[in-house]
Amino acid sequence: MRNRLNMNIAKSVFLIIFTGIIFWGCQQVNKAGNENTADVIIYGGTSAAVTAAVEVVHSGKSVIVVSPDIHLGGLSAGGLGFTDTGNKSTIGGLSREFYHRVWKHYNDSAAWIWEKHSEYGNKGQGTVAMDGENRTMWIFEPHVAEQVFEDFIVENNIPVDRDEWLDRKNGVQVEGGKITAITTLSGKNYQGKIFIDATYEGDLMAAAGISYHVGRESCSVYNEEWNGVQAGVFHHGHHFKSKIDPYVIPGDPSSGLLPKISAEKPGENCTGDDKVQAYCFRLCMSNHADNRVPFPKPDNYDPKDYELLVRVFEAGWNEWFNKFDMIPNRKTDTNNHGPFSSDNIGMNYDYPEASYERRKEIIKEHEDYQKGLLYFVSNDARVPDEVRTAMQNWGLAADEFTDNGNWPHQLYIREARRMIGEYVTSENDVLGKREVPQPIGMGSYTMDSHNIQRYVTEEGFVQNEGDLGIHPHQPYQISYGSIVPQKEECTNLLVPVAVSSSHIAFGSIRMEPVFMILGQSAAVAASIAIDKEKSVQDVQYDELKEKLISKNQKLSVSQL
Repeated sequence: MRNRLNMNIAKSVFLIIFTGIIFWGCQQVNKAGNENTADVIIYGGTSAAVTAAVEVVHSGKSVIVVSPDIHLGGLSAGGLGFTDTGNKSTIGGLSREFYHRVWKHYNDSAAWIWEKHSEYGNKGQGTVAMDGENRTMWIFEPHVAEQVFEDFIVENNIPVDRDEWLDRKNGVQVEGGKITAITTLSGKNYQGKIFIDATYEGDLMAAAGISYHVGRESCSVYNEEWNGVQAGVFHHGHHFKSKIDPYVIPGDPSSGLLPKISAEKPGENCTGDDKVQAYCFRLCMSNHADNRVPFPKPDNYDPKDYELLVRVFEAGWNEWFNKFDMIPNRKTDTNNHGPFSSDNIGMNYDYPEASYERRKEIIKEHEDYQKGLLYFVSNDARVPDEVRTAMQNWGLAADEFTDNGNWPHQLYIREARRMIGEYVTSENDVLGKREVPQPIGMGSYTMDSHNIQRYVTEEGFVQNEGDLGIHPHQPYQISYGSIVPQKEECTNLLVPVAVSSSHIAFGSIRMEPVFMILGQSAAVAASIAIDKEKSVQDVQYDELKEKLISKNQKLSVSQL
């Protein structure tokens, strides 16, 4: 009897081992056959993609990050080191953990290579740079941010397939209202239960047939005041304050317009269009003699492209250095400032829907424009002496983006596609004019839109349009419905970056700390949907809320 029992046990053990071997073998075949399976497939390499992936692991699920980018972190690791925080008390969860790790890095004296910590100061955007009380730091170098993201990946054993580009034409398989698999241009196939689109462009969302919008809605669509065309509205200093002639030969329209000025009229105020706010590279520059590279001269450099800037200087404008925001080690996060600056206004309208090849052309055009601008201001005799001389003390930071000629890997895609989901966040939510259902995170930054058009006024002068900044009265909530598609379109996709919002509301949501918050919240929702075998739209909010709070996500003013 005992021998028979032992034989049965031996058979059972053998079957378990044999089954395990077969399963392991199948997994290897799947990998060899370019097929990959996980509970959650995340498409994108942004900061939101990383926090979402970390949270999937923390929630006990498997994940694969399919990243078109080689370098992770998007803008957070791509030059935007002078963080747009707004009210930093709204930033919780893994997003705050990111800024805590940055703080830990700069508490080590070894981090201060090109200047002493004591020499840096403590200035941030609306907050201190280094917050000792809350153990967070909001200002940082690009390579430091990228290392934090890479540490997240390594510590959580997250598989990341880099330089993998979604086949946007034929690479999204949808069956019964669910995405079952995606395929990249290299032929790799990824199967999952839940998919997360964490790209700035919303490429997976669009390829899956989800409704979305590009450009500005008219004010009437969501009963807003600040959407659509806003000609003559100047909330910042990024407009022409003097009467600047737009023509090649001043006063002669027949001579044609100077470069970077559109002949198109801006449209009636509050009307919608298909235009998006300007893009630029957030440059990391250095004024340390041992850590700067001279600004390169593009092969297609033409000083005529910057004639408009000469006229701005001649009119007495003297704000060229106003957005050379200092980050540690005598470097900058250099942003657009003024009427003619690093924002390449009007040169990106087709980017959101463009092919990969066309996007590369747009990115290259932006790079050439911005490199040419820096070279021009550093070398052209028509630039005021004090500006040109000072610029010669600056260059690209030699120890940043070392595999890309010290140039950022990521263009600042301030806005592209925006999903039209279960709930559309509008300025009415941001300004506290209505109650937000099912909040999964908070925002607080100004509804900030960069310029969208540069045109000729009725009086015959050049002017910019679209630059807005409307401050929320207090931090506001972001609805779960803004990261999920309409149920009839797809039931297993979450979109934490190209979120469902109006143009002007997205101007506040589009901050990197918020993207990280929404990435984590999307992952928590994905885990619940998998456990309960429900669509993402049918996740019970009470359960989601409880889990988010347990992970230190901030969902209401009462938590701050």
